[in-house]
Amino acid sequence: MLTYFRILLLALVVFACTNQKLPKKTAAHNPKYELRGVWIATIENIDWPSKKTLRVDQQKAEFTNIIKQHAQTGLNAVFVQVRAASDAFYGRSVEPWSEWLTGTQGKAPEPIYDPMAFMIDATHAQNMEFHAWLNLNRGVHKSAKSISPDHITVKKPDWFLSYGGYTLYDFGKPEVRDYIVDIVRNIVRNYDVDGIHFDDYFYPYTIENVAFPDQATYESYNRGIGNIEDWRRDNINILIKEIARVVKAEKSYVKFGISPFGIWKNKATDPKGSETQAGQTSFENLYADTRKWSLVNWVDYMTPQIYFSATHPKVPYQTLSEWWIANTKARHLYIGMGAYKVNKDSDAAWKNSAELPNQIRFNRTHSKIKGVMFFSSKSLINNALGLNDSLKVLYKTPALPPLMPWIKMPKISSPTLRNIDKLNQETVQLNWQVDDPNVKAVIVYRFGLGQKADYANPENIVEIVPLVKGFQCKAAFTQGDRYVLRSLDRLSNESLPSEFYTIK
Repeated sequence: MLTYFRILLLALVVFACTNQKLPKKTAAHNPKYELRGVWIATIENIDWPSKKTLRVDQQKAEFTNIIKQHAQTGLNAVFVQVRAASDAFYGRSVEPWSEWLTGTQGKAPEPIYDPMAFMIDATHAQNMEFHAWLNLNRGVHKSAKSISPDHITVKKPDWFLSYGGYTLYDFGKPEVRDYIVDIVRNIVRNYDVDGIHFDDYFYPYTIENVAFPDQATYESYNRGIGNIEDWRRDNINILIKEIARVVKAEKSYVKFGISPFGIWKNKATDPKGSETQAGQTSFENLYADTRKWSLVNWVDYMTPQIYFSATHPKVPYQTLSEWWIANTKARHLYIGMGAYKVNKDSDAAWKNSAELPNQIRFNRTHSKIKGVMFFSSKSLINNALGLNDSLKVLYKTPALPPLMPWIKMPKISSPTLRNIDKLNQETVQLNWQVDDPNVKAVIVYRFGLGQKADYANPENIVEIVPLVKGFQCKAAFTQGDRYVLRSLDRLSNESLPSEFYTIK
């Protein structure tokens, strides 16, 4: 019996010592750089505005509340659908106002305002990036109730084809591609967007035994390409490459990214494909060679939509994610996550509250996966199975959008810490000055007495303060705390540190 208790005591000592040596969950578990994004869909009023009939003040209040909730969760980017079906959620557009904004296509908000300009300001005030999300292929959505007389499908009916109840662009026509590129150019030129974003709609998903009716266009514009499928892919390649060029020509710092359907090809049809069994693929059905775009660096990031559980019998989450890891070269890889499936899908795995958080933990074990985007906003706000609560734990420390070193930015100057005022025995207020127009925010670090200045650990971040909110922040403190500031540009690049200031 004595031997038993000695063994037990030894085990407890070992456990205690081992526990003391466990690494603290610092940057390795809570990355300092991680894209934490969410799609805000406007088509059919999925996320915002919640109704076509909202007044302008209600639209503004609703969007502001959405952004604040996502900021409180720990997200740092939103992808807002500003062009749902050749329409506009912004004022400076050749396309008519969206039906899903005002109830009737072409009807302006009353009183007039520019929704995208408002949304950008509201988003930046929460220190989040605003990416303008455009649908590529829709002329008219099948659920539309109104078409404006100046809509592009009315003015240029020969640019469009009907398929599956939708009116869709005929991408084989050069003037169609030029028109879409001009839409993008206009947004980048006139709005302070952080990115341009497209989803998975290129050529339409295939309807069984129904051919897409572009044979006549192929015969007129085939450019010597031997079959219609390769020609369609080339049309999309031309378009993506030209959009990328125009975005960077207008503003080099604006990010350009795409969120394709997750499966490029199945391995059964191409040895370079993934170990999946999808019924349709980007390459063969949507005529989008998404693997190529990733490998040749036409985009700043790819966000494949991997809306599948880890135990899905045909498309397991980890299997497809690892395929994208292997097929990502020098640009960013984010994962599009199916938050809308939580507690709602026929796949029983989505009844498990740990499914999506476990997918995020898996992502963090792979350095090539730089973050995630959730579809969609209301799925997080509704907090199904406590998903949003879980995210607040996973995102308990702040994160910056990942660095993009291939985009060259001017060096920025450090902030000048003017003073720190003691408001009471537990709170101080830091005040600083910034004179550099390329600075978009200030990151405030706090280090305890004798603590090494570790800028890589986000637990040392007090707050990231966008300049639109001013030049100060409040912080809790203990005697001997040291504060230091660094400026941030819009691509998360930091300046040199300011001087340290010690609380005495």
